[in-house]
Amino acid sequence: MNRTIHIRALISAIALSSSLICSCARNTSSISKRPITLRLSEVHSRGYPTALADEEFARLVEEKTEGRVRIEVRTGGALAENEIDSIAALKLGDLAFSRVSVAPVAEYVPKINAIMLPYIYRSQEHMWNVLNGKIGQDILSEIEQSPTGLMGLCYYDGGARNFYMKGTVRSPKDLAGKRIRVQNGSMQSDMCKALGATPVTGIGMSHVRAAIEEGLIDGAENNLPTYQSSGDYLSAPCYLLDSHTRIPEILLASKKALTRVSPDDIAIIRKCAKETQQFEIQKWLEQERASEQIVRNNGNEIIKPSPEVQAEFQNAMTPLYQKYGSQYSDILTAIKNTN
Repeated sequence: MNRTIHIRALISAIALSSSLICSCARNTSSISKRPITLRLSEVHSRGYPTALADEEFARLVEEKTEGRVRIEVRTGGALAENEIDSIAALKLGDLAFSRVSVAPVAEYVPKINAIMLPYIYRSQEHMWNVLNGKIGQDILSEIEQSPTGLMGLCYYDGGARNFYMKGTVRSPKDLAGKRIRVQNGSMQSDMCKALGATPVTGIGMSHVRAAIEEGLIDGAENNLPTYQSSGDYLSAPCYLLDSHTRIPEILLASKKALTRVSPDDIAIIRKCAKETQQFEIQKWLEQERASEQIVRNNGNEIIKPSPEVQAEFQNAMTPLYQKYGSQYSDILTAIKNTN
């Protein structure tokens, strides 16, 4: 009798042990299949072309990795108030991704300055041929090879910046003596001076309209969607499509944050980023068309310079090319020779 009890107890113990082992195995399997969540910072608000591309990137990554990697997109500067802070967080691994302008990345890869020079591109198509060609792809490689711990995944469109004023602006002579708000930076200020205008810095984008209305400045420069969405078009009715600068955006990743991700899934992430480029370009074009329609409906004048006038603007940049581009003469020549 006692022997029978002992045998039953032994069988029960073995069964319990097997159950625990199976349970542990299931838990381990569950942990290994738990999705990795990574954060992406976007300073623009939801619905902006780059924010839409961020969300498409997140959708593609989750789909292509079969749920192994999920990307949480936070817009409106919720994770980092500005792009400088975003880059700092990427370097630390506190963020996995961020969409930023290429301008602050030039601190780490100086040759980026060459692709930001005024009037360097003949058209949007020309810019994309440069960025998707050897020049642009070499820059992405240099970002990844730099000691920053950053990876450049792809470029996005940030549109062309153009001049707008209270009065009429059709050529460089109309800018002579005018006070024009520009972005902070010596290149932007020197561009304005080369055209005979007085650069004004230190005015936040949200304060440009008031500065125009108060007579502190005569005009400013920005892309068409910002000109419209900021309300500047209500105070500066003349918009000149001179496309003086086309500063692309870039989707960056953090090497440190991606150490949690398998090499195969990192390859998928890279591919997904590339796939979103054309998506973002299309969304940007749609935004430009919508903004242009609103501006035209308001009765504003949108002026496209003739080839001769456009050449006047470009020829005025010779001193800037010498100052900022002399060490990148080979890149500038390659850009010029790109179709």
